[in-house]
Amino acid sequence: MKAAILETCPGDLVIDDIQLGEIGPHDVLVQTAAAGLCHSDLHFIEAKYPCPTPAVLGHESAGVVEAVGDQVTYLQPGDHVISCISGFCGTCRFCLSGRPNLCDKTGLSPDPSAPPRLRRGDQMVHQFFELSSFAEQLLVHENMLVKIRPDMPLDKAALIGCGVTTGVGAVINTAQVRPGDVVAVIGCGGIGLNAIQAAAIVGAGRVIAVDMLQSKLDLARQFGATDVVDASAGDAVGAVLELTGGGVDHAFEAIGLAATAQQAFNMLGKGGTATVIGMVPFGQRVEIDGFQLLMEKKLQGSNMGSNRFRFDMPQYIEWYMAGKLKLDELVSAVMPLEKINDGFATLKGGEVARQLISFD
Repeated sequence: MKAAILETCPGDLVIDDIQLGEIGPHDVLVQTAAAGLCHSDLHFIEAKYPCPTPAVLGHESAGVVEAVGDQVTYLQPGDHVISCISGFCGTCRFCLSGRPNLCDKTGLSPDPSAPPRLRRGDQMVHQFFELSSFAEQLLVHENMLVKIRPDMPLDKAALIGCGVTTGVGAVINTAQVRPGDVVAVIGCGGIGLNAIQAAAIVGAGRVIAVDMLQSKLDLARQFGATDVVDASAGDAVGAVLELTGGGVDHAFEAIGLAATAQQAFNMLGKGGTATVIGMVPFGQRVEIDGFQLLMEKKLQGSNMGSNRFRFDMPQYIEWYMAGKLKLDELVSAVMPLEKINDGFATLKGGEVARQLISFD
């Protein structure tokens, strides 16, 4: 099968043939329908996070089950599924305490002594976060998948696998924004737009979108932003403080930079909470004014929207099918696997919301 392989880090992806291993007792073989290009993948391509090579990247995808292992009971051939990086074991203290997104993932990886799930000839190919969505097929543990209703378009379902769940979940699960709260979102890419629409869905009083590109600010209004701040025009923090008369209840950082994480904290009013959704590059430090903690301001992270993906994702699909959640508007471009490097070059330029690889 064809796959996009990261051979050097940093480096471009190489399209080549790879082979799949045997289906294990708890494994599921999925025919990939679509996969999203996420900034998280770009971080690994650019070596901002360590990544063993060669590896097939990708983690935001949807497809159709082709075959299952002999101990799989949750899925069967023909089921439509979404993959998720937040695989769960169901037995660790995080799973048992209601935080499966932080699972230790014991038992989700194949036995190291067994043949690898992915290989190119005699060479082992690393499976990115036990998924590797930039391939025509997935061979994954059943607990990395959620079954969805068959009438949900699979290309739009793929978006829920990461970007939607991360942005919407950060607002609803991690920060627990309440009706009437004043919200700011820094960065209006795929994750930021989902945070904006989630804030609108839960009834936030004001939703302030912050970005440096006018095209993204225009898109943010479509997703529910009541106010916009052009960060290229001057002091974004000062502009938000002036708009709100003292700061917001919730600020969300959806870019993945230490500087914007600090800006999110500095936009808070008394008792406010800043939630960092983006992946701040490995080793970067975020600094805040300690005195502000006396105002009961908080800085927190969010891992994949604090999701319980087998509960959350079907709910997001229901919202989409009912016209409450915007997914079609997120798609900036659709391309074949062979154009994936062009897609990541465009993503690096910052002009897009979400791009999809189609395997049709």
